[in-house]
Amino acid sequence: MRLLLVEDDNHVAAALSAVLARHGFDVTHARSGEEALQALVPEGPGFGVVLLDLGLPDQDGYEVCGKIRKRTATPVIMVTARSDVRSRIHGLNLGADDYVVKPYDTGELLARIHAVSRRSVPDESTGSTETVLRLGSVRIELATRQVSVDGSVIQLTRKEFDLLALLAQRPGVVFRREQIISEVWRTSWEGTGRTLEVHVASLRAKLRMPALIETVRGVGYRLVAPAG
Repeated sequence: MRLLLVEDDNHVAAALSAVLARHGFDVTHARSGEEALQALVPEGPGFGVVLLDLGLPDQDGYEVCGKIRKRTATPVIMVTARSDVRSRIHGLNLGADDYVVKPYDTGELLARIHAVSRRSVPDESTGSTETVLRLGSVRIELATRQVSVDGSVIQLTRKEFDLLALLAQRPGVVFRREQIISEVWRTSWEGTGRTLEVHVASLRAKLRMPALIETVRGVGYRLVAPAG
């Protein structure tokens, strides 16, 4: 898999590139936001994942993330020292697929890279044969992976869509955390649990329907179908 590493520290980039190369990744190193954007032009090489450090010398990392998302659907993993939920939700809202908080374990990073690189097929990921799901004012089009509320399209990341589609196929049914992680992230890795919480919070914020996804303490989540 080709991977774009956006990191301004050459020592960190060299060490990480060596580790990634040993695990079969073909790494391209960009030292700034501008270099990263130039590498992502349509006629350039395709990448399976972008690993984006937010501490860049020329542009704010969040700004770079937003620009990347406008020009490509390539999965983006943010690397940040900010561990608060609000910062991570902000990154997800800009189009990031996942995040890694410094200092991170190499095994954790590899697991997240493999998780976001797995492309989900709508029908397979949801187990549903319906092409459109309607939940009150919420409309979920599985074929086009488009979500709208009261006719207004809501921009979701790939994993946010997969999570919503999974819960929406059986409104009212409680999905265990382990089941959601297995079906959406295709992994049983325990560390993904925190990622799930952040994606749920992001969905609630984007849809402006905090009560749509209910937390069932100690078990998981369920979608509460709105009236109408």
